[in-house]
Amino acid sequence: MVPHRRAQSERLLSGGSPRGGVERGAIPISAIPGGLDLQATVESGQSYLWTRADGRTYERERARGGSAWYWTVLDGEVIRTRQVDDALEWEATTDADPLLRELLGLGDDLDAIVAATPSDDLIDAAYDAYRGLRIVRDPFFPCLVSFICSAQMRVARIFEMGAALRETYGETITVDGTTYHAFPTPGRLAATTEAELRDLGLGYRAPYVRRTAEMVASGERTRDDVAGLPYEEAREALTGFVGVGPKVADCVLLFSLGYLEAVPLDTWIRTAIEDHYPDCAKGSYAETSRAIRKRFGDEYAGYTQTYVFAHLRTRE
Repeated sequence: MVPHRRAQSERLLSGGSPRGGVERGAIPISAIPGGLDLQATVESGQSYLWTRADGRTYERERARGGSAWYWTVLDGEVIRTRQVDDALEWEATTDADPLLRELLGLGDDLDAIVAATPSDDLIDAAYDAYRGLRIVRDPFFPCLVSFICSAQMRVARIFEMGAALRETYGETITVDGTTYHAFPTPGRLAATTEAELRDLGLGYRAPYVRRTAEMVASGERTRDDVAGLPYEEAREALTGFVGVGPKVADCVLLFSLGYLEAVPLDTWIRTAIEDHYPDCAKGSYAETSRAIRKRFGDEYAGYTQTYVFAHLRTRE
């Protein structure tokens, strides 16, 4: 793990209470094991909760290496961050250092993960193209809703649906004259109507989002029913949410709950299986999943999946 830098953050507090003021700090890139590419991480199709301050989120498919500011809202706190040559700079309404380390997976040792991954032409090309991309740990409910919305959608369109939900139903927080929108709570989305969600562009996904929000808000089914279970049991438990099949479940396990062995079998990974790993095509989702996880390196197969997804989706 990277040494904690709270002392620096506190010295840079601009004034006022932690909620009303703005703290600033930086995490040296050299102290992040295996480095970081912030743009590749937050614009690679694994997270839809980070917004570019210049309004150009997911504008380019081949997104990597940029220095733009990104923001998100977590538990009522606004976090802004950007990557410069030698540091991940941030400013926030709280000490964002530990939050960024968790949200961006900065404790993952990328060099060790790559070393533990089987080598072949496709995998090597993917890691070379996007080195520094990390697996995020998004909050559970926003991640769940994002991937319910992801069915048959381009990443830019998924982001737009999430932004519409935030801007219509999310709490607003104003910092230094700028207004930010949090992702709506389960209770707020449960109180919507299917027609309202369809009007936001969710289409046939609208009843799934509303019913899943209702389940979480009422306690009928929550994160606690999933987190901590063995991987395949956790995937099965997630399919109890309305609108969640095994692929969406794998996305939530990988990009929220830290199951780094999860491999979502989306269109790009199925193409990779067809073109490069035909022996992994076993018919059922469960059997194909086991085969490709083994080919991708078992424990960190989800990292390989995410790099291969990014590479295949954007290669020229």
